[in-house]
Amino acid sequence: MQATLGVTPYRIAWRSAILLLVAMLLTGCGVNNLPTYDEQVKSAWSQVENQYQRRADLIPNLVETVKGYARQEQETLTAVIEARSKATSIQVDESILNNPEKLRQFQQAQGELSSALSRLMAVSERYPDLKSNQNFLALQSQLEGTENRIAVARRDFIAAVERYNTEIRTFPGRLWHSLLYSDMDLRENFEATATDADQAPEVSF
Repeated sequence: MQATLGVTPYRIAWRSAILLLVAMLLTGCGVNNLPTYDEQVKSAWSQVENQYQRRADLIPNLVETVKGYARQEQETLTAVIEARSKATSIQVDESILNNPEKLRQFQQAQGELSSALSRLMAVSERYPDLKSNQNFLALQSQLEGTENRIAVARRDFIAAVERYNTEIRTFPGRLWHSLLYSDMDLRENFEATATDADQAPEVSF
């Protein structure tokens, strides 16, 4: 009876120590890193979406302003309108992060819009009155700022995806992935779709 009573507190203490050790290992060895990094990827993607939407919202006013001075540039104006329509027609939400093909389509559409905008800005060189128009100058400045924000948002998204994917592929993240987060896949990242795609289009004069 005494032996039994003597062992019981020892066992309780031993089990408590093991549970405490396991808890410390779980909190100290990155068990929460994967879901944390996953949320950071989603947050960074939201910023990418936000900046592309900001650019899309600027385009109609920009096109109308240019049209007022350069109606003969119909081909360029139409190209911008069509590129914007194509870019905004792609359904964009968090689900695109799990669909590499759709993400590539989104990138390509945004690249085509960037190219069309560059051509539109080049047109203004032929129209001094347009270049000096205050509305055009304000829109051009907003567009330039938005292109810079897009570049920053994309950079942050790329970094977030890299951190998330690295966690899955390295220890101890790889262990936690196999044990607890096997439903979380590697993320597709942005890829350059054109030469100098990492540079914002030049829209200043």
